[in-house]
Amino acid sequence: MSAMEIIELRTLPDEIGVLLSESERSGFRFLRRLVTEWESGRNRFDGRGEGLFGARVSGRLVGICGLNIDPYENDMAVGRIRRLYVLDAYRRMGVGRSLIEHVACFARLNFRQLQLRSDTAAVRFYEHLGFQAIVSGSATHAWSFGEAERSGA
Repeated sequence: MSAMEIIELRTLPDEIGVLLSESERSGFRFLRRLVTEWESGRNRFDGRGEGLFGARVSGRLVGICGLNIDPYENDMAVGRIRRLYVLDAYRRMGVGRSLIEHVACFARLNFRQLQLRSDTAAVRFYEHLGFQAIVSGSATHAWSFGEAERSGA
């Protein structure tokens, strides 16, 4: 695989259509929700500490991952990983891991914890990265930053 770069997306690139089409063929609807909410202005990942990130390989968008203040928690120090998707041809090549690691690095200065919800085979992926299963009505997994991580040490 060629060199990969993770970039913050300030607009939705036209290439999102490739990820959207593939995700919908696989039965996933969450990227459609990302596009719909972005276009309506409902969620542009532009709140304090939020961001939308893309993974590019040879200039091609191959993955995406968002970070929001968790809308299901009454705590501005809890972030939520949302809409992680990697094209099938680029899975098991470190793209998803790189996106999550980049998002976590970005998040650590604003959040003390990251949460997510997954009901797919991705559960093993998140647990392998260190997310812990939790009992919550709105999340299935969480990652808590230690003080050293939050201070950037």
